[in-house]
Amino acid sequence: MLVQPLRSTDFRRSPAAQPSAEPKVAVLLNANARKVDARVVKLLSHVVPEEDLFLSRSPLDARRIAQTVLERGYPTVFTGGGDGTFMGFVNEVLQQVGPRGKFAGQAAPRFGILKLGTGNGIAAFVNASSTRGDGILNDVVRARAAEFPSVRTMDLVQVDGQRAPFAGLGVDGKVLNDYISVKESLGKGMFKRVMSGGGGYFSAVAFKTVPHYLTSSVLVECEVVNGPSEAYRLGAEGQTVGGPLAPGALLFRGKLMMAAAGTMPFYGYGFRMFPHANDRRGFLQLRLGQVSPTQVLANLPRLWNGRWAPEGLHDFHAREVTIRFARPMPFQVGGDAAGYREQVTLSVAPESIELLDFNGVQ
Repeated sequence: MLVQPLRSTDFRRSPAAQPSAEPKVAVLLNANARKVDARVVKLLSHVVPEEDLFLSRSPLDARRIAQTVLERGYPTVFTGGGDGTFMGFVNEVLQQVGPRGKFAGQAAPRFGILKLGTGNGIAAFVNASSTRGDGILNDVVRARAAEFPSVRTMDLVQVDGQRAPFAGLGVDGKVLNDYISVKESLGKGMFKRVMSGGGGYFSAVAFKTVPHYLTSSVLVECEVVNGPSEAYRLGAEGQTVGGPLAPGALLFRGKLMMAAAGTMPFYGYGFRMFPHANDRRGFLQLRLGQVSPTQVLANLPRLWNGRWAPEGLHDFHAREVTIRFARPMPFQVGGDAAGYREQVTLSVAPESIELLDFNGVQ
């Protein structure tokens, strides 16, 4: 999370960057993120005035910096530190501009993503530049010059009063827990770099999650009910199949390994879990998994790329759904483990956000 203006002797602004009379872009860095180091901060200080560059080390910092950003009226804010950093700050800003917030009625700023996290799901969504070369600097410079290709509106999933790009019950929560276990046990020494990224997730799925379910029950009885708006069943290519599904309709009853929903395609590391999430504004993509561990293992590359559509994957567009499992299942929100739940309601948040979109940059 994020907050103090840069004042550390370790993270010092270069004299080359002069304060601007009217700041247009704030850059907020999570000082606890692995990729946010002295080199990155020094590089950014060459193009970002000191008063616009912030470091954060705690949720309290995030709250304070959100207030500063809104008080100063920054139209654009970059965050650097991963999807968790980004969503923590977005939630704080949206709460502050909400009906009960200090800045009720004020417009939220546009958000930019610096690819400084681990999974970088949202960074992949907007084609944020990598840390190689001057990539992240170029993104900030383009934003300060208003030369970014476009602004993309993104809906958010709302669960328990919090907003996230995705959330789910079942195997996806189990994968997250297994990844944490793999990273803690094997992500040391010469394996640290490999096991802290996509290799760690792939290893967790192939060598921990799937083997576990080969000897344990993976399918659990589940009921999924539509909310107060119409929903739509999707085909293999994301096309609508049949007519609208009525409010309150039973979308599914049977055994599932996973029930998850997202408003953007990526889980992280290029894992396209919700390939049709951005096809219908104001809706989330609900994905219900009824496939076996051996099927997942045999088709993992295609699943990763969003190109696997077996009969056991059921996709819907909906505004709100309630998921009820027969027993507590691993639960994750935005890639963060959230314990175990039998029932959860996932809906599209009333607020959407605007993201700087660099997909047109060559």
